[in-house]
Amino acid sequence: MAIPDYLQDTAKDYAKQATATYSAPIDTSKFTGSQFVAGEDPLQTQAINLATSQAGLEGYKPYLTAAQANLTNMGGLTGASAYQPFMSPYQTDVINTTLSEYDRQAQKGLNQLGTQAVNAGAFGGGRHGVAEAEYQSMSDANRAALNAQMLQQGFGNAQQAAQTAFNQQGTLGAGQMGLSNFQQAGIGSAVGALGQLGTLRQGVNQAQLQANQQAAQAEAYEPYGRLSQYGTGITGLAGGMAPMQYQAPQQQSPWASALSTALGVGGLYGQIYNKRV
Repeated sequence: MAIPDYLQDTAKDYAKQATATYSAPIDTSKFTGSQFVAGEDPLQTQAINLATSQAGLEGYKPYLTAAQANLTNMGGLTGASAYQPFMSPYQTDVINTTLSEYDRQAQKGLNQLGTQAVNAGAFGGGRHGVAEAEYQSMSDANRAALNAQMLQQGFGNAQQAAQTAFNQQGTLGAGQMGLSNFQQAGIGSAVGALGQLGTLRQGVNQAQLQANQQAAQAEAYEPYGRLSQYGTGITGLAGGMAPMQYQAPQQQSPWASALSTALGVGGLYGQIYNKRV
């Protein structure tokens, strides 16, 4: 298509500008590279350090150790011999003293029986001997029953004390385990909160960097768009078909992109630690 005379100078000017523009390389370092990537936020660093420091259970290991010790101690409070450590060390003395008093009272009764026989003129006789034998047999039976009763009472008290100690150890162990779980949950919440807040703030920084990147990229490609519009205008004045328009690189919302990333990554902080816990 022949260019009209009145557009000759304009066409030459366009050609001159196009040659200069397209011959100059684009410095892509101005809108690419790590300088447009937001670094780790201090809160993220704090969350990572907190999670890492707890990896070996140092924060709540004492509670677990105490709980395990209490559960181990419970093993000694079960079985047929569990009552023995709770038997009163004075039980034997109490039983001996009680039986001695019983024997003394029984002897008094035996003496009274002899006195009665003397007064009746039957001392040493057959009836007297039978009465003494019956009295002694009944006394021995009562003495054995009293001894068994005291032993049974001591055993029952010791057994009850062992059961009480067993329940107390179980309650204490459960409490220690609960403290351990509470400690873990608190650490997990702290890690999640710090990580998510840090990631959200990192997202804001990333949005700002992405906006700067897009501005630098738009500035680098601006001459091409301007020349495209210039050439389109010349073609239109010459009566020809307009060429394909220059398409600037597509740009997305910096904040929308950064926020989406922040929400995705931020949620991991709470999940990573809490799942491990």
